[in-house]
Amino acid sequence: MQGFQLEIFPEGSALIQRAIQIWQQSAAPAIQERGRFTVALAGGSTPKKLYVALAQTPGILWQQTWLFWGDERYVPPDHPDSNYRMVQEAMLDQIEIPEAQVFPMPTQAGDPAQDASQYEAQLKQLFSGDWPQLDLVLLGIGEDGHTASLFPGTTALAVQDRWVTVGQKDEDPRLTLTYPVLNQAAQVVFLVTGANKAAIIKEVLTTEAHLPCQAVKPQGRLLWLLDTAAAAQLPLQTGLIKA
Repeated sequence: MQGFQLEIFPEGSALIQRAIQIWQQSAAPAIQERGRFTVALAGGSTPKKLYVALAQTPGILWQQTWLFWGDERYVPPDHPDSNYRMVQEAMLDQIEIPEAQVFPMPTQAGDPAQDASQYEAQLKQLFSGDWPQLDLVLLGIGEDGHTASLFPGTTALAVQDRWVTVGQKDEDPRLTLTYPVLNQAAQVVFLVTGANKAAIIKEVLTTEAHLPCQAVKPQGRLLWLLDTAAAAQLPLQTGLIKA
């Protein structure tokens, strides 16, 4: 896998602080140039820690921040498995951000394809051009190599003509941004922690295994932030570990 930057941290809290720094460094020029900073959020335990920390960080320009979701389980927004609910409890309830600048994926129509089309239409009202260019996309990775809700062997991997599509995990539909949208981003950051991710991280970063996350190749910057547990199987020199 080519064209990425890698940073490894002794433990998770240092990784989270680095992610906050990246958030702020991405926000400043976007707000200066266009008056808004656009972010696609990820689900998962590591991003949740980031959202908790962001809510407690002074100086975040929430009034100029626009939040989107990279994917969502097809459950009501108050469901325990909802990515939106997780972000709401971890961050949104604690910050002052205009409600009109928060764009959760809709999951109420009873038809995932209809809701995917609705979210795509909403994005097209907010972004000009053939594809949106988000300033920052946060992603995680599953032990099977999936990212967002782009799972191995599913039809969502081949979608090139839509902004939003229906992903599938076993029998459960999900909504997900497509590769063309992810790959238009100015910056994509993978946040990965834990020993349970070590084997897949080695496969992703050292082989051409054609896993879903390996197709994320943004026009902008691609950065992987790992803790030492997740990076344990990588053939790296200790000089790459960040304090």
